[in-house]
Amino acid sequence: MFTGIVEAIGEVVDIHKEGTNITFTLTCPFTNELKIDQSLSHNGVCLTVIAIEGNLYSVTAIDETLKKTNLGKLEVGSKVNLERCMPANGRFDGHIVQGHVDQIGRVTAITPQDGSWLYDFEYEPEGQNITVEKGSICINGTSLTVFNSGTNTFRVAIIPYTYEHTVFHTLKVDDIVNLEFDIVGKYIRKMMNLG
Repeated sequence: MFTGIVEAIGEVVDIHKEGTNITFTLTCPFTNELKIDQSLSHNGVCLTVIAIEGNLYSVTAIDETLKKTNLGKLEVGSKVNLERCMPANGRFDGHIVQGHVDQIGRVTAITPQDGSWLYDFEYEPEGQNITVEKGSICINGTSLTVFNSGTNTFRVAIIPYTYEHTVFHTLKVDDIVNLEFDIVGKYIRKMMNLG
């Protein structure tokens, strides 16, 4: 389980296709603390560390993951948000994040606000995923609070710290992002649909 509090930004240094899978090799500030078989969130996608060599580590994404997330769009030099699993004795600073992306979304606007930024997003409504005003959303692995919640649109505000310490400073209008909707909301929606 993750919390959506990004620890560091990693950089893709190699991409190797193996059939329909892709193995990504990255570097990050805490590579020396990783271990093989460890789960690590990459832009909100939980992947398993399969190799570590010096300041590099590798993970593999299967075809299903590549189709449903933005990982298939990564290139050498791409930056990704990284978070290790929450330790059992850790602080719960974000919200419950599983590392299972529900669908992708698209940046529709970025509006500077004299020291902060407003980001607007849209997503395809057929997945029946929803946001609620002041609810939680995970965007590229970052736990954020929703406002201006619409049928398939929402907005988030980004403070300078988050802007600088996540990949938000690299996003442009029309970029594709990974969305994981709030697990509590997903369970409530399912229960309401069963009745």
